Amino acid sequence: MVKVLIVYASDHGSVEKMANAVAEGVKKVADCEAEIRKAENVKMDDLVSCDALVLGTPVHMGSIDWRVKKFIDTVCSGAWMQDKIVGKVGAVFASGAGYGGGGGGCELTMLALLNNIAELGLIIVPLPKGTPGYQAAGLQWGPYGRAHADDLSPKGLSDDQLVSSKHHGTHIARAAKALKGSTIFG
Repeated sequence: MVKVLIVYASDHGSVEKMANAVAEGVKKVADCEAEIRKAENVKMDDLVSCDALVLGTPVHMGSIDWRVKKFIDTVCSGAWMQDKIVGKVGAVFASGAGYGGGGGGCELTMLALLNNIAELGLIIVPLPKGTPGYQAAGLQWGPYGRAHADDLSPKGLSDDQLVSSKHHGTHIARAAKALKGSTIFG
């Protein structure tokens, strides 16, 4: 069984909805399962036992949520020191707000998360522009949600904004399934 670990933090529920949509996509692939965990509840054993790590975060001042960053600094750093998860699959998603139509800081936030995934030696799964739902909620780095109205009041995510998240989960599961059992070193 291929295990995809989805680690997230959520403020108003949008990132949690995206995490569930990613998990739904994972489950569409035979012999794949998704485990969803809040960032503060993930341990090293969870990382070691997964075949793919997916990080989801709300955007805070143009950057990663502090709970996800704490997970990276405390749990992932130990995995990095020991090369515990090199060669597994990694991917990201984010939800933001802010003024303008640029995704509310999601692009820079996902790039920051992808930097951490690259440091861990994970094989990055992007979101191809032909993915269903890409036009409504996609960037090449991963799916994003714009969860607030122009006046910054929370509005949540529409079903259309979750389509790319579901397909991202399927892409991640397929990649993890293809790579399971392969080795990067020796």
